[in-house]
Amino acid sequence: MSAPKFTTLGCRLNAYETQAMKDLAETAGVTNAVVVNTCAVTAEAVRKARQEIRRLRRENPDARVIVTGCAAQIDPDSFAAMDEVDAVIGNTEKMAADTWKGMSADFIGETEAVQVNDIMSVTETAGHLIDGFGTRSRAYVQVQNGCDHRCTFCIIPYGRGNSRSVAAGVVVDQIKRLRDQGYNEVVLTGVDLTSWGADLPGTPRLGDLVMRILKLTDVPRLRISSIDSIEADDNLMMAIATQPRLMPHLHLSLQHGDDLILKRMKRRHLRDDAIRFCEEARRLRPDMTFGADIIAGFPTETDAHFENSLKLVQDCDLTWLHVFPYSSRPGTPAARIPNKVNGTVIKDRAARLRAAGDDRVLAHLAAQVGRDHAVLMEAPDMGRTEQFTEVRFTTPQPVGQIVLATITGVSGSQLTA
Repeated sequence: MSAPKFTTLGCRLNAYETQAMKDLAETAGVTNAVVVNTCAVTAEAVRKARQEIRRLRRENPDARVIVTGCAAQIDPDSFAAMDEVDAVIGNTEKMAADTWKGMSADFIGETEAVQVNDIMSVTETAGHLIDGFGTRSRAYVQVQNGCDHRCTFCIIPYGRGNSRSVAAGVVVDQIKRLRDQGYNEVVLTGVDLTSWGADLPGTPRLGDLVMRILKLTDVPRLRISSIDSIEADDNLMMAIATQPRLMPHLHLSLQHGDDLILKRMKRRHLRDDAIRFCEEARRLRPDMTFGADIIAGFPTETDAHFENSLKLVQDCDLTWLHVFPYSSRPGTPAARIPNKVNGTVIKDRAARLRAAGDDRVLAHLAAQVGRDHAVLMEAPDMGRTEQFTEVRFTTPQPVGQIVLATITGVSGSQLTA
């Protein structure tokens, strides 16, 4: 019998959880199954999930098809109704060992086809002890799940539930374990990372966790995934200023550059807040680089509103952009807002944002030529700088190690060394 196959759609957290599911399924003895970990961030993401399920059924006619993830959590019945699907499990259930025991060969036919409970009733998130994924050089540690905020364009809280945090001691122990396995970089990940700690005794903040990790472990490089800049606390800013092991790259959940659209999105920051944060972070750490999520074509967005988003790329000196053409998501308040932007206009605005981002990337790359960088090797000929910039090497380097390199040029979207 063959080992189960896993397909991941969507975010880095989904990829992390897929690795954890692989471990759980292997331990439970699950065989001859295809597992699809879905995303629900847009209507297009759900459509792609269904398309992927049908494709996998055609390619694996004798395997059981198990669907999980945010799309399955939000609308389990519609996936259970698909002829190609044998079982649907929720986002909490997919991380439970007992769920996968029920999917093993000994229990086929005895397990409910739909196992999806109320995600809003979940109050704890376990620290899933996995051995990292992606490369043997970088490990991802989930420290938080869920979100307490209700941005009008976002369905994710209904797939992930309310915010819950992994205790600091559990996080530190996991990072120590990963260090024992040879990892030289750890990335903290979550759905709403800057809300970490609000549900823990004493309500610590993300900066407290970062400082504790850096004090109690010897991890050479600690990286933070996407954050909400308006929630950055004093200790996080202190870590940016004083801790060289905290990498100088932050991905910001900005979403837009116009105050009126930000209010209609129900964001908690304004344009000037984003600019002020970037200026302060770069003052504290001059080599800091920023990525950002920006949505193009939110309902009611005028040309003037869009120009404010476009200008934000320059004003915040954003380097790495994730541009999302707005896609109406049923079940969100934004889907009910009138004055939708024409699809062709949305596509054009997204292209202009991407072009602005590409220009900033080229400027960043050009500025690195002649500089020395500590590069974490992901492959014999490729690694990443502290700012997460890819570097291509002409001679092989040891994978997983941090090497000092002089940047000699630029090739496409990569540096050369």
